[in-house]
Amino acid sequence: MALKVVILAAGKGTRMRSALPKVLQPLAGQPLLQHVVNTAHQLNAAQVLTVVGHQSHLVEAAMADQNIDFISQYEQLGTGHAVQQAVPQIADHDTVLILYGDVPLTAKSTLDDLLSLVSDAHPLALLTINFANPTGYGRILRDQHFAVQEIVEQKDASAEQLKIQEVNTGILAAKGAHLKNWLSRLQSNNAQGEFYLTDIIAMCVADGFTVQTTQPQAEIEVLGVNDKRQLQSLERQYQRLLADELMEQGVTLIDASRLDIRGVLQVKQDIQIDVNVVFQGVVCLAEGVQIGANCVLNNVTVGAGTVIHPFSHLEDCVVGKHVHIGPYARLRPGTELADNVRIGNFVETKKAKIGQGSKVNHLSYVGDTLMGAGCNIGAGTITCNYDGVNKHQTLIGDNVFVGSDTQLVAPVQIADGATIGAGSTITKDAPAEQLTLSRAKQITIKSWQKPTKK
Repeated sequence: MALKVVILAAGKGTRMRSALPKVLQPLAGQPLLQHVVNTAHQLNAAQVLTVVGHQSHLVEAAMADQNIDFISQYEQLGTGHAVQQAVPQIADHDTVLILYGDVPLTAKSTLDDLLSLVSDAHPLALLTINFANPTGYGRILRDQHFAVQEIVEQKDASAEQLKIQEVNTGILAAKGAHLKNWLSRLQSNNAQGEFYLTDIIAMCVADGFTVQTTQPQAEIEVLGVNDKRQLQSLERQYQRLLADELMEQGVTLIDASRLDIRGVLQVKQDIQIDVNVVFQGVVCLAEGVQIGANCVLNNVTVGAGTVIHPFSHLEDCVVGKHVHIGPYARLRPGTELADNVRIGNFVETKKAKIGQGSKVNHLSYVGDTLMGAGCNIGAGTITCNYDGVNKHQTLIGDNVFVGSDTQLVAPVQIADGATIGAGSTITKDAPAEQLTLSRAKQITIKSWQKPTKK
């Protein structure tokens, strides 16, 4: 028996009012469809079949590396018609799970429960939920023995049926042979003139089977997205869930409602995160890290006891233990900071390895640089690493002191213990333990007169 997951992702998403297909709209930094595909892979599906239609070329391009197979639905004639397009890929002995590209947060545990209900004796299982306000959802009709009989869509329901609070989520699992049989019998004689997948419920009952049902742990697992307001609402609910998980792991959040995780955040204990911090990609924070307000961390590893002051931006870098960064610092890709480094106000680094205990405290740019331990880089220092065509490297030894307002024109090497006088432009290697400087002679023009306003 193999598990085949069919994801319906062909809808136009008109209410999004966007050139981007609905299933590619971002939730926590990933397309809605990406969340569904991730869950499908967690289930160890033998095949993930994604039914695409509107702007399918964009969807296929965005998801090209996700190990999924695309199936085209050239006409959007309903959910039943969409699943029919996948029938050639479904074997009789398969178990088929139907998911939706705009319902991104269904938990693996919930789907495991659903799949466990499917067997030869019970070929169909349905995920339902009770809503206080079920408007817009198909209602679950049960008999006096509480057995599911059918699903009636909102537009086809009677006034009495509209009072039912148990609704269809659309998510179901079925045995391949039975599913193919039921799909072949679908008709479009309804208010929408479409082939409803939900009609297979009544067919299952008519064939003498009992429809199995289960419900998710949380409502957020079955919430779909149809417009930007729903997308924003789901984003905030999801971010709050992620924040709660962080606090359960011992993280202190100054305001759990002002945090955005758009990737994977791995944490240890006693971390403090201030407001409006954004995490992207994979971020790893060790014990005791403190992050100030309005910081952005993208693919960063941060060592224990490090403090990142407000308004700092770190991307694709590795930070050691007990480092101080910012405020208003920018660490660009390729930056590696050893333990006890200081990166201060309005400092930018790029492809720079900075040794233990070194300091770049003010208004400086350090790029394409290999710096030793114990260095002090003065305010306004720039490594001039680009000649207009190629990048060149600056090599700085241990215990080097560079005075303020200095330009180090790469390729150049500053040896151990060297001192560079303030205001210098260094174009040649500076020797160890010596003072090197380059300055024009200072003169005073005694006959100079201030200009007067005419």
